Amino acid sequence: MTSPTKAEGSGPSVALDPELASTTEVDKPKKLEGRSPGQLMWQRFKRDRTGVVSACVVIFFFLIAALAPVISKLYGKDPYTLYAQEPDFPFLLDDFAMPTGSFGGMSGDFWFGVEPKLGRDVFTMLLYGMRTSLYMAVIVTTFSVVTGVIIGMVGGYFGGKVDYWLGRVTDFFLAFPSQLFFIAFMPVVTALFVSPTDETPTYIRAVAIILVLWFLGWMGLARLVRSSVLSLREREFVEAAKVSGASPWRIVRKEILPNIVTPILVQSTYILPSTILTIAFLSFVGVGFVEPTPDWGRMFAIGAEVYEQDPMFMFFPGVALVIFVLSFNLLGDSVRDAFDPKTGR
Repeated sequence: MTSPTKAEGSGPSVALDPELASTTEVDKPKKLEGRSPGQLMWQRFKRDRTGVVSACVVIFFFLIAALAPVISKLYGKDPYTLYAQEPDFPFLLDDFAMPTGSFGGMSGDFWFGVEPKLGRDVFTMLLYGMRTSLYMAVIVTTFSVVTGVIIGMVGGYFGGKVDYWLGRVTDFFLAFPSQLFFIAFMPVVTALFVSPTDETPTYIRAVAIILVLWFLGWMGLARLVRSSVLSLREREFVEAAKVSGASPWRIVRKEILPNIVTPILVQSTYILPSTILTIAFLSFVGVGFVEPTPDWGRMFAIGAEVYEQDPMFMFFPGVALVIFVLSFNLLGDSVRDAFDPKTGR
């Protein structure tokens, strides 16, 4: 016969009494869960305040660019109307075609002032110029990254003559002086689509800019990818995949490509702001976008002519461009550190 003491201390009796169970239950250790490299990267990135702030600024710029038509409609202005010729604003410009009032004509109707000589709204010009630059830069960066990854992976994986000739082609394109080539070759590309006697449509200029920047924008990433693939193709997991009979396409796609995502992603964050600066440079020297297309480079070109009389016209696009490029570069550094914390800064 079981004694009362043993009965009280038995397992089922204790389980039936929740108060006794709470006092006698031993805390179990938490179950350890494995985390993927992406989760580790995200945790490290969230701890980097500089990277988080930079990411927020970059996202803000892209949202503003995407919502430019909506903001313009709510604001009640557009970047094409010559408001100095509108009867509602008879004294918008003075006798020298400069904005009346202080700070470039800033007022409740025109938040960032008006453009000298023509009287267009600076705020909407800035919004649509941001839209033009960001969209073009995203397209060029995408094409350049895809081209560089393909050429770098093919040359690095197959080696031999394939690597030799792809390397010589890459060296050939690297030999071009990029800035001079942009200026000299843009009219040539434009002439391929439109007769010199006709006015070039805006979409033709956009296509020409994309082709020229893509033509000379993939080599750096191709070199980087090639060097990474060369170091990976002799690793044990790649050799094991070859022994198992995997095809080269499967090895490249399943074994090598996931291991070079980090340098590709980091390099992409450097290519995009550099592309934005190049697009602005082309418009500034007159071979990119022209009137009436809103563009940051066109705003700099106009501001360079009137900076003594109206320095505020160059202030807003200059600040916006500096903030965006700086934020994207800092974001690239943070992404690199998050993927590879050993690098440090």
